[in-house]
Amino acid sequence: MAEEFKDQQFIEFLVKSIVNHPEDVRTERTVDERGVLITLYINQDDMGYVIGRQGQTARALRILLKTVGAKENARVNLKIFEPEGARQAHQDQKVTEPAPEAGEEAAAAPASPIDQDLADLGI
Repeated sequence: MAEEFKDQQFIEFLVKSIVNHPEDVRTERTVDERGVLITLYINQDDMGYVIGRQGQTARALRILLKTVGAKENARVNLKIFEPEGARQAHQDQKVTEPAPEAGEEAAAAPASPIDQDLADLGI
């Protein structure tokens, strides 16, 4: 097995802690003239957990990783690997799920007790 560095171990530990499939998490570390690049490979089902809402989780992971790299005097960057076509497949899946019709939406059961109370009042 390839030698693992502190930054690589750190990001693997963090990501394995937040995903549903920690066994699928792996990293690849490459060094060039611009610094260290850690490529993160995860299960496609966990992509949303790692990226987060508006990319906040990914941004936080990158900041923490840069901090760890700064202690070692290295410029560390994180790339989250996305297989080619994965985004298109996700968009296709969204399109195939039918959106509720206007009449169906009203017939659907209220999601919470507050919604039920508002429905009873006709609001």
